[in-house]
Amino acid sequence: MGFARTCCVTLVGVEGVVVEVQADLEPGVAAFSLVGLPDRSLAESRDRVRAAVVNSGVTWPQKKLTVGLSPASVPKGGSGFDLAIACSVLGAAERIAPPQLADLVMLGELGLDGRVRAVRGVLPAVLAAADAGFKHVVVPERTAAEAALVPGMSVLGIRSLRQLIALLNGEVPPEEERDEAAEARPDPLLAGLSIPGAGLGTGVADGSPPPDLADVAGQHMARTALEVAAAGRHHLFLKGPPGAGKTMLAERLPGLLPPLTQKDSLEVTAVHSVAGTLPPGRPMLSRPPYCAPHHSASMPSIVGGGVGLPRPGAVSLAHRGVLFLDEAAEFRPQVLDAMRQPLESGYVVVARAAGMMSMPARFLLVLAANPCPCGRYGSTGGDPCDCRPEIVRRYRARLSGPLMDRVDLRITVAPVGRPELTGAGPGGESTESVAARVLAARERARARLAETPWRTNGEVPGYELRTRWPPAPGAMYEAETDMERGLLTARGLDRVLRVAWSVADLAGHDRPTAQDVNFALEMRTGVPRGVTFPVRG
Repeated sequence: MGFARTCCVTLVGVEGVVVEVQADLEPGVAAFSLVGLPDRSLAESRDRVRAAVVNSGVTWPQKKLTVGLSPASVPKGGSGFDLAIACSVLGAAERIAPPQLADLVMLGELGLDGRVRAVRGVLPAVLAAADAGFKHVVVPERTAAEAALVPGMSVLGIRSLRQLIALLNGEVPPEEERDEAAEARPDPLLAGLSIPGAGLGTGVADGSPPPDLADVAGQHMARTALEVAAAGRHHLFLKGPPGAGKTMLAERLPGLLPPLTQKDSLEVTAVHSVAGTLPPGRPMLSRPPYCAPHHSASMPSIVGGGVGLPRPGAVSLAHRGVLFLDEAAEFRPQVLDAMRQPLESGYVVVARAAGMMSMPARFLLVLAANPCPCGRYGSTGGDPCDCRPEIVRRYRARLSGPLMDRVDLRITVAPVGRPELTGAGPGGESTESVAARVLAARERARARLAETPWRTNGEVPGYELRTRWPPAPGAMYEAETDMERGLLTARGLDRVLRVAWSVADLAGHDRPTAQDVNFALEMRTGVPRGVTFPVRG
């Protein structure tokens, strides 16, 4: 009887669970049993592993073979178990010394010819292995750079099963034959890294410079709102007629956000690695993602889901970045309201029959909508609006009150005038100059919140702001008056104070003044307060 074991990792959402892969060989009729709640793609590994072993020049053991995946109560799926299964079988057959396998974590799919193919989710899998105390991991060569992002892990990137067998046996690994014709073709080993078309609109930047805010003509108030939203991570609603520049403004918001920290980069990269949107050759994402799903998107595509265990949705793909919902009123109300929980908590909990899991979803939400179905409601020129009042009310009601109560800034984007559009008016600031002020404001907030679990003003609970960091005396008078009149909810009052702190950070104030609070109140209610933005670019 032969026995060997090694380890692999199964992904539950964007978190990994270390799985021990055990192989047992006993005398009897040749058979291959795989137990431990494998899904269909994992169950099919029996044929892939057998062919890969034989084509690597190793004899397949003709005995009764049982491969167990422990813990047996955790559902397991994916083709990333192939390498661990093959090595555990070879260890049980004494083709590899079993002690060489016990402390290794192996990830990778095997081709029928024995080559090791890339798989998605390598980064979160290696993070889970590191948390479990493992120090050595074997991954496909194409994903070695991604695995090496985890500090303290020794990463071995391999091309084929033959190479790994030789290395584990202390032999010189064989030279892989070069096929110049094959090298000129697209590499099929990259097929496991991404889902075709998944990188479009799912938050991954292509490395080119972000669009410049100076391209936006006019829209002084909307540009100011972008700056405040970026400084404190405040949610934003842009309402205006078609062609006013709402989409242009939203597309330039990610360029105002500071680069991701090391910790945030690991979180964002892990989510995109699992989702299959991580570009090959770019193991680490350093810029905040920008995700803009179409208004026909389904509930699972927004909050996460799919067949079997849930996959990350748009709210997770936009983690630490911007989620832009253009034509927000055209989204299904149930889809919009499903975002109320992650807007408050920073994560989304998805429950399915196969399991329940939590996925990160701390994003900056930007909504854009027309004032009515035809987009001309309130227009003073051109064709008048022909929408009946009940149609306008029904259209606006698609953005529910509880959802809008969680949106800090509500800005009306008016049509651009001729002077601004032709360049006769004053030009706007560039993304670079505004981003510098945003970064300085973020640093002030980070210094103030250094001993707390929060990093931006948009995350701080209202109670903490009122008690630990109160505004100047009398600064909240108008906001509290609006609350007494029913124009603000208690949540709305807290969010006005959060925005006021961001305005104060941009202006360099030690704490919010009455002008800061009133300007924040104007950006939320749309009612003029007779104040101006206390920052001059």
